[in-house]
Amino acid sequence: QVQLVESGGGLVQPGGSLRLSCAASGILFNIYNIDWYRQAPGKQRDLVAGITSGGTTNYAASVKGRFTISRDNTWNMAYLQMNSLKPEDTAVYYCNANTIRNSYWGQGIQVTVSS
Repeated sequence: QVQLVESGGGLVQPGGSLRLSCAASGILFNIYNIDWYRQAPGKQRDLVAGITSGGTTNYAASVKGRFTISRDNTWNMAYLQMNSLKPEDTAVYYCNANTIRNSYWGQGIQVTVSS
């Protein structure tokens, strides 16, 4: 079955960095677009960054220049490098793998930015 498993979250001070990982199994990873979303308490789930199957990236304005999305098709992994973290980046972060026909979600991982 399809599994997306996020890791790398936790508590970090403002200005710090975290690297989230998304390990995929059960899909032909290299044909899927990979997106990272986040959802803060009481708010909707928003797109943070995406990388297409061809490697084209896009970012939300709020994270551009601070976050970097990447993928490794050899190991069926996707990453979100988060630098210069701010308290407003605090949220549950979700990995999503999608094509025109399918969309799969990970279980989410907490990122808390606080002093």
